[in-house]
Amino acid sequence: MNRISTALACLLGLSLTACQPEPTESPEKRVSSEATAISAPQVAQTTTQASLLSEPNWAILFAGHDLNSFNIIGDAEWNIIDDYVEASGDLRSFLVTKGYYTDFLLQAEFWPGPAANSGIFIRNNSANEITATNGYEINIRDLNANNPENQTGSIVNHVAPATNVLTEEKWNHYEITAQGNRIVVRLNDIVTADAELNAHQSGPIAFQLNGGLIRFRNIRIRPL
Repeated sequence: MNRISTALACLLGLSLTACQPEPTESPEKRVSSEATAISAPQVAQTTTQASLLSEPNWAILFAGHDLNSFNIIGDAEWNIIDDYVEASGDLRSFLVTKGYYTDFLLQAEFWPGPAANSGIFIRNNSANEITATNGYEINIRDLNANNPENQTGSIVNHVAPATNVLTEEKWNHYEITAQGNRIVVRLNDIVTADAELNAHQSGPIAFQLNGGLIRFRNIRIRPL
C-alpha cells in the first residue's frame, strides 16, 4: 500500500510539473531583444558605398563623400562642403569621370553663382582636352550676351534652349539622356534640347568651372 501511494504521489507531481506554463519574457524584454536583432541601417561613408546602397542599375558618381570617380584638370580647387562640391574663380577647370560612357541617363544637381559660367560635357573624344568641339557641352550660363543661343539648357553650338530657364543662386536639376544619336536635355523637368547628333559616340563626362562659382551634388548615372 505504501508503494502504491508513493507511486501515485510521484505521478501526481510529474503531472503538475507538466501543466505548469513555461516562463515567458516580459513584453519590454522581448521588444528589446527584437530591436537588438534588427541591424541598424547602413550609412555610406564613401562614394563606392553610396553606389552599392543606391537603387539597382544606378552608379553614384558623387554623393558628398569624395571625388574618387573623377580626375581634376586645371588649377581650380574643388572643395567638398556638406553634400556638394564647389569651385570658384576665373579659372578653367574640370572634374572628369574616370569612366567612359556611351548610352546613359545622367542626373545631376547644380547651383551657379551670379554670372557663373559652367557646363556638363559628355562623350568627349579626349579625357585631357575637354571642349565643346571634342564632345557635347550642356551649358550652364544664364546670361550669354555674346551668344544667347548657348545659354543654360542648350547643347553648345548645336541646339539653342527651347525655353530660357534662369538657374542662378538656387539648386537645379539636369537630366541628360544620350542614346544612339539622340541627346535629350531636361532642366528642372523641362525639355530644353532634343537633338539627333552623330559626331561623338562615347567618352568621359566632365563638370566645368569657367568663371564665377559653381556647385554640384547628387551626381548619378544609369547605362542604357
